[in-house]
Amino acid sequence: MAKIVGYIATSLDGFIAGPDDTLDWLFRYDGLDLGEHDYNLFLERIGTLVMGRGTYDFLDRMEGPWPYEGKRALVVTSRPIDRPKGAIETRTDVDSLIAELRALDDGDVWMLGGGKLQMAFMERGALDEIEIYVMPELIGGGAPLFPATGFAAQPRLLSVKALDRGCVRLHYAFPQASAVR
Repeated sequence: MAKIVGYIATSLDGFIAGPDDTLDWLFRYDGLDLGEHDYNLFLERIGTLVMGRGTYDFLDRMEGPWPYEGKRALVVTSRPIDRPKGAIETRTDVDSLIAELRALDDGDVWMLGGGKLQMAFMERGALDEIEIYVMPELIGGGAPLFPATGFAAQPRLLSVKALDRGCVRLHYAFPQASAVR
């Protein structure tokens, strides 16, 4: 059974993207030494990526090839994607998607990108763990780590670690997710 996980960076003031969806503040940390928590090591255990339409559109606008070649990539959207940049599949129903993901056994599932879809999974008890990388940046506005929906939870802290250049890794588990399986 696949574990559904988040792996995301946020500014110290709680934003994952700046105004106009910019990531310039985050790109300043390219080459950050995350040691055993390195992005490429994380990606090795991932069999499937799930993203919302906004994240897909952001990746589509980036120059270069599709960055997730060889991984199953699912985009949750109600609008068609006419010329997909990579090998992707689309889904419209989050509840049936969660059941589909739980049946996988070829690696973990990564909730890639924005907090809106991650919040939808948390509200359904379907996000097992999340790694949040807090960057020492105050960007003053943009897309919040988690949009305010009224959802409340008490995730269990698994670990905290200070990393390179002032980055802090927070690793949480959502106990309710295990019970829902």
